[in-house]
Formats: sequence, structure tokens, C-alpha cells
Amino acid sequence: MNRISSSVKFTVLAAALLMSACTTKPQATNTAPPPASPPPMAAAPQTSSIIPGSEQDFKVNVGDTVHFALNQFNIEDADRGTLQKQAAWLAKYPAVRLTLEGDCDERGTREFNLALGARRANAIKEFLVAQGVATGRLETVSYGKERPVCTESNEGCWAQNRRGVSTVTGGATS
Repeated sequence: MNRISSSVKFTVLAAALLMSACTTKPQATNTAPPPASPPPMAAAPQTSSIIPGSEQDFKVNVGDTVHFALNQFNIEDADRGTLQKQAAWLAKYPAVRLTLEGDCDERGTREFNLALGARRANAIKEFLVAQGVATGRLETVSYGKERPVCTESNEGCWAQNRRGVSTVTGGATS
């Protein structure tokens, strides 16, 4: 049975090959080369909808958040670059004012976290002032543990909540 089946398959395959070999191609009537295709269009430059000097410009292109270690308020080396970019942006837009927010994770008492949040906001302010930002353009506020960005009780979440956020409060373009 397998032998007949293989013979039939071979016969069908041979017939298909012979038929395809017998077909003729139509003769080309025009011997001129085909017209050149138009050159590809250059991609349109991407334009951003972010307005320079706006709050969105500050958040997206500069960065508005730095993070702190547990029960600490010193500026980490990894966050110095963000704060230096903030200072440079503020120098470029001298009418902008910021509120510097200090936030903590859920651990500790309300009073302890409010005090720690205030120290974090002040550490950011001192850094920016040392970079040449006028003190009058910066306000500080502590939210302690009242404004978490993550509400799970684990180290990854707590690390997100130990932060300082610079919020544009005035003078930005809209």
C-alpha cells in the first residue's frame, strides 16, 4: 500500500514539474528600462508637543524626583545629576518657582516622618541654592507618609515613597 502511495505521489509531482516547465513567458514589448522610482521621502522631523519652559518640560526633560535611603535625607550621588539639571533648567527659566516636597514611606510615626520629609525637602533646597538658584524661588513642604506613590508594604514600594519631588508652582509657560 505504501508503495502505491509513493508511486502516485511521485507521478503527481513529476506531472506538476513538467507542466510548469512547459509554460512560456510572454515576450516583453518594451525594451527600455523601467522608469526610476521616485527617491524616498525624508522622514518628517519629529516635533515634540512639550513646550520649552513648561511644567511638562521640567518633568520629562529634566526630572522632578530624587530618592533617599531609609531614614536619611542626604542627597545620593545618583541623584546629584538630576538636581544639577534642575538648577540648569531654573537658570534658563528665571521666572519659574518650585515647591520642594519631602515624602517618606509608611514606617515610623506621623511626627517622625513629617520631620524627616522636611529635612529631605530642605536638603534639596540647599543643593539647588548651592548651584546658584535664588532662595526666594524655592519653597519646601513635608508630606511625611501622607502621599505615597505605592501602597504595598514591601521594600520596593517603600523605596519609591522615600523621595523628594520638585513641583513647578509658578512662572512656567503653559
